[in-house]
Amino acid sequence: MKLLRRDGDTFELQLGRQEKEVLLGVIQLYPLVPAAHHRLSKGTQLPDQEENQKLLDDSLRAQRQANQKQVTALLNEPGRFTAAGKELRVTFTRGEMEWLLQVLNDLRVGSWLALGSPEFSATTELPKGPDSLRHLAIMDMAGALEGFFLSAINGTTPAAPE
Repeated sequence: MKLLRRDGDTFELQLGRQEKEVLLGVIQLYPLVPAAHHRLSKGTQLPDQEENQKLLDDSLRAQRQANQKQVTALLNEPGRFTAAGKELRVTFTRGEMEWLLQVLNDLRVGSWLALGSPEFSATTELPKGPDSLRHLAIMDMAGALEGFFLSAINGTTPAAPE
């Protein structure tokens, strides 16, 4: 994936067809952070805690459903991805990229939680099993995509020569 051009808050990117499939494949896994992860309080009793927790859960559920619909609409929008030889071009606004960052972060954090929230180091023993490998791959890909989008937004990804 390459940043081709930035014009104000509009970013034109170039990516290969496989990179598009990875992006779409990872994004469609949203959401991965379990709903039960979001608690009003972790120990302190609050007034009307049960009722307020239900309001939070309902609000998060509605937000996730809206995000799922928006991400599907955004990435499947006719003309969003255009052919440029063997590559593809896609244009996102800054707001769309920031929104994609939120979705990617949910995927990365959700995978990390599914792995048991490990502290990774050179001596970390990786969890075993197909689900663990799947979550490691999702976490890695979501993190790489986040890094690219953040670099493009912050201007630290050089634009491709014209």
